[in-house]
Amino acid sequence: MAGRQVGTLAAVAGLGGIGYYLYSAGGDPKLAEKKFEHDAAEAARKVKGDFPGQDKEAKKTAEEGYEAARAKGQSLANDAKAEAAKAEAELQKYSAEAKKKFEDLRQETGREVNAAANKFDKEVNEGINKSKGWFGGLFGGK
Repeated sequence: MAGRQVGTLAAVAGLGGIGYYLYSAGGDPKLAEKKFEHDAAEAARKVKGDFPGQDKEAKKTAEEGYEAARAKGQSLANDAKAEAAKAEAELQKYSAEAKKKFEDLRQETGREVNAAANKFDKEVNEGINKSKGWFGGLFGGK
């Protein structure tokens, strides 16, 4: 029974540690791993009594710095992609509105041209009918 409790407590402590490192890394698992490795190297140095800044700790510090920069760069890239998608959506919206306005204007212009052509045809036909009557009177027709 006691062994089971120890195992459970060890699992809870392990999960708590994982949660701590993930939280402190902003949810980035690679950065959390590098932070953990850095802390482990620092703890080992303190236990051994080594001097700070020795090779392994310096390497882990550099890796942690790299992962932090990579995570920030990824975050900025994601933000830029989101802004670009938003701008593209706005552009498509304006493009659709412009196409609709152009189509409406084209249809209105077409109606006006057709109306003008019909009016012209009517006037020409009336003129032809009047001229037939006048020419017919001159030449003895009608």
